[in-house]
Amino acid sequence: MWLDKRIQELLGIELPIIQAPMAGSVLSRMVIAVAEAGGLGSLPCALLSGEQIRKEYTTIRQHTDKPVNLNFFCHQTPPADPDRETRWRKRLERYYRELEIDPQAPIPASNRAPFDGALCELVEELRPEVVSFHFGLPEPHLLTRVKASGARVLSSATTVEEAVWLEDHGCDAIIAQGSEAGGHRGMFRSEAVATQVGTMALVPQVADAVKLPVIAAGGIADARGIVAAFALGASAVQLGTAYLFCPEAEISPLYRSALRSATDTSTAITNVFTGRPARGIVNRLVGEVGPLSDAAPAFPLAGGALAPLRSKAEPTGSSDFTSLWSGQAARLGRELPAGDLTRLLAEEALGKLAAYRSLG
Repeated sequence: MWLDKRIQELLGIELPIIQAPMAGSVLSRMVIAVAEAGGLGSLPCALLSGEQIRKEYTTIRQHTDKPVNLNFFCHQTPPADPDRETRWRKRLERYYRELEIDPQAPIPASNRAPFDGALCELVEELRPEVVSFHFGLPEPHLLTRVKASGARVLSSATTVEEAVWLEDHGCDAIIAQGSEAGGHRGMFRSEAVATQVGTMALVPQVADAVKLPVIAAGGIADARGIVAAFALGASAVQLGTAYLFCPEAEISPLYRSALRSATDTSTAITNVFTGRPARGIVNRLVGEVGPLSDAAPAFPLAGGALAPLRSKAEPTGSSDFTSLWSGQAARLGRELPAGDLTRLLAEEALGKLAAYRSLG
């Protein structure tokens, strides 16, 4: 069977497959389907209010009693920087004029909320089996309360240093996020995007450096990637982009179309959508303003000025100003229901593992 069952035993799941928490793209339907199939479904909470989290979790519990994961961001809310905001709006001004939007009109605030006392109280109320974090861990007193609720704690590491730090500060398992992964880089001990490590190099080094079970993430979309992750020392895998092809993914037709046509060279790590490095499909904004721009305000403030552009462009069929998060293995995606995909990935991976054993 599986080479390492520590994650199944730790989290109480049947299969060592975790659906990545992708804010804005996943709600209860996806979580339920993956959980019922034996994997770990993950509800991303960074873009949801407390009431929305409670509503989605209630729906989840009405349809499955299997373990699920609630995911939160741990960024620090940046101070206001009017000068940088002005420079950013000036950089985008030509797009405003092109789309006939007043460049001086008020812009909406970006609403990614960091984990705080109120969200901690919600975790204590809902008592999910797993809580995962991105961008490090919350304040020690909050983490203590999360663990006291009975939840197992996961967090992402993009370097060996971050993995060791997470182990030393109370994580139960570590997600080794290779640079191939779609969405926001989980980096929190470094800002050096250029030195981010690929999954194949990162996973074995993290596995050697920590005693905790390691979850491989980044560029894994089929059984070959799962088997490779186990060979590198992982106890489980986390897949994101592969699940965006499922009908349960809460994404627009424009987003689906972009994923279907993506190739291995279609993505880049960019900060132009939120102010923080994240991998997505290259579109007009990324190509002309980024990929990495010094003008973009700190996370999550960069997104506010893009909202009017996105709202005007999308109804015309344009994704020029839309974040299209994707990893480098989108071409391997299969359009299957999330539960079917989870079971098929496990079946195919076990088949390959058995075949390799017979050769050995």
